[in-house]
Amino acid sequence: MATGKDVVKLGDGHLGEKYILGAFAPKDNAKWGGPWDCAEFASWLTFQCAGVLVGCVDNAKAPAIADAYSGAWMRDAASSHIPISLGQAKSTAGAILVRKPTPGGLGHVAISRGDGSTIEAHSAKRGVTNDKVDGRRWDIAMLLPGVEYADVLSEAPYAPPSTLVLRLTMPPMRGKLVKALQNALKQSVDPGVIDGIFGPHTEAAVRAFQLQNGMVPDGEVGPLTRSALGM
Repeated sequence: MATGKDVVKLGDGHLGEKYILGAFAPKDNAKWGGPWDCAEFASWLTFQCAGVLVGCVDNAKAPAIADAYSGAWMRDAASSHIPISLGQAKSTAGAILVRKPTPGGLGHVAISRGDGSTIEAHSAKRGVTNDKVDGRRWDIAMLLPGVEYADVLSEAPYAPPSTLVLRLTMPPMRGKLVKALQNALKQSVDPGVIDGIFGPHTEAAVRAFQLQNGMVPDGEVGPLTRSALGM
């Protein structure tokens, strides 16, 4: 049986490969070398190591045509029989970290390397790369079926983002910071009415800005996106 470290080792072997949003990877092609998006990369690694489909819209489809999606990863993590915390995922090689997509939007999926870092298909600018768990917003974590992990999972302290992450919520975020975001966005994309309310038009403008700048196109404004906007 493959171990979590095997998943990480296979992922690290693809460092530097190209990221394209929406790229598709045949999960049963062991020689696939990209392009990737985050969900496809995680699902391909899982199938190659464990022989099972996880994080696909339909996990019962043939692996050559099953389409991975961050929302499907969120579904599978929420229904996992072995739920784990973000701190446990941070210290467990091969654990999965998921940021939930908004309706009609995009999330993000990364694989923990067990030392506080990740391996992930990150963005057009960075491709497949190592990053960090801390300082980023995650919704849920999971262990992969068919993969062997340590019997006792230690829990490292997880540090969430140090500043507010502006994003689409219900009820919506609103205020001066959102209005400043909308004014910054309008220099390159149209966020709609400058009303200080983070609604779907603002989220769409954020995603467009992130795509234009080769960033993770999740529609959320954390420190990196805020800095790119000059806020």
